[in-house]
Amino acid sequence: MRLAGRITDWNDDKGFGFVVPHGGGTRAFVHINEFQRGSRRPVAGDMISYLPSVDQRGRTSARQIRHAGQRIEVPRAPSRVPRAAVGACALVSGIAAAAIGLVPGLLVAAYLALSVVSYLMYRSDKVAAQRNAQRTPEASLHLMDLLGGWPGALIAQQQFRHKTAKRSFQLVFWITVVLNLAAAAWLQKSGFLADLVGRVSG
Repeated sequence: MRLAGRITDWNDDKGFGFVVPHGGGTRAFVHINEFQRGSRRPVAGDMISYLPSVDQRGRTSARQIRHAGQRIEVPRAPSRVPRAAVGACALVSGIAAAAIGLVPGLLVAAYLALSVVSYLMYRSDKVAAQRNAQRTPEASLHLMDLLGGWPGALIAQQQFRHKTAKRSFQLVFWITVVLNLAAAAWLQKSGFLADLVGRVSG
């Protein structure tokens, strides 16, 4: 049964808050990803309707949220960007390129390691958001992506439905991807990377 309530403690930077149902009752966790596609960004005090959902730990979350008076729409479609596929293909392509000698294996190993770290950081931040715990700073996520962890970040973003709805975050994220690829291409073309690998191997 759908409930109606008013949003409180909304944090627009992090995209979450809480809703207190009319007539009293347990407040529910609200996340930006649960709003219907095309909805405006919520603000504290907004009236919404939602389906309450209780997890295994007894925590209540709001699902299928819409603003008061908003017409029922088809549930939001999956992201048009196949993030997980792009991230996985980037890693597989890197491994293949290293196997035939196009790029140093050490570089690909670094991308794999950084991708694992980035994936775990996104997962940790998603769990923290659901528990209203201390979050991972966005600057830390962006730094890891800039260093080369962006393939793992893409996989995590799709798997955990995390950071995909916040346009400002996505803008900076894709800038870090472009900068990282540009830097890797320059290092490879200039010969600096090969020299560095030779020194490490030696």
